[in-house]
Amino acid sequence: MKHILIIEDEVKIQEILTEFLKEYGYAVDNAHDGVAGIAKFSEEKYDLVLLDIMMPKIDGLAVLELIREKSDIPVILITAMATEEYQIKGFDLKADDYITKPFSMNLVIRRIEAVLRRAQTGEILEKEQGIITYGNVKLNKESCEIKFSDDTMPFTYTEYELIKLFLENKNKVFTRNDILNQIWGYDFFGNDKSINNHIMRIRKKLGEDFIVTVRGKGYKLGEEN
Repeated sequence: MKHILIIEDEVKIQEILTEFLKEYGYAVDNAHDGVAGIAKFSEEKYDLVLLDIMMPKIDGLAVLELIREKSDIPVILITAMATEEYQIKGFDLKADDYITKPFSMNLVIRRIEAVLRRAQTGEILEKEQGIITYGNVKLNKESCEIKFSDDTMPFTYTEYELIKLFLENKNKVFTRNDILNQIWGYDFFGNDKSINNHIMRIRKKLGEDFIVTVRGKGYKLGEEN
């Protein structure tokens, strides 16, 4: 079941959207302003966001900008502001689609289905091209490149192999011996504290929570942002 977050300050519109989407089999959460929307987005994992532009506290464009710092989740903007200027701003911030009020609920459903299909097609294509995406980290096996928030980051060969190991085993806890055997091989005779140094450098580049320490066991990939 796809999970949708609606960030909309008009209660009536929010209720109509929620009821209609649930009838079509979607799970729905709601937020009444930009601050609450960002909080919800940080707490849960969603497949798509319906985002109003004109809201109190933080407007929709600022919310979209904050979302894009963490995720490439599909976002559809909903607004009464039909001017070209607002649409351009939305697309510049990487909105996936744009719906103006008043709108047809059938149109909303069609737009949601189309955006989700494009997102799924993109995921399939990335897998075929050897690309692993996790939050705002993207590893390309063919080019041996790693991007963080769309910026290509410099990594040593060992750092790259470590990152690939964790991305390919997202729920696995690796002991120091596991890592030594996987990355350096069974004939490694060096100091295993070098693992700490490599992970420390990776955390500086990709965030402190990218690889987390599991006390008494080893390391694992952190929660997806």
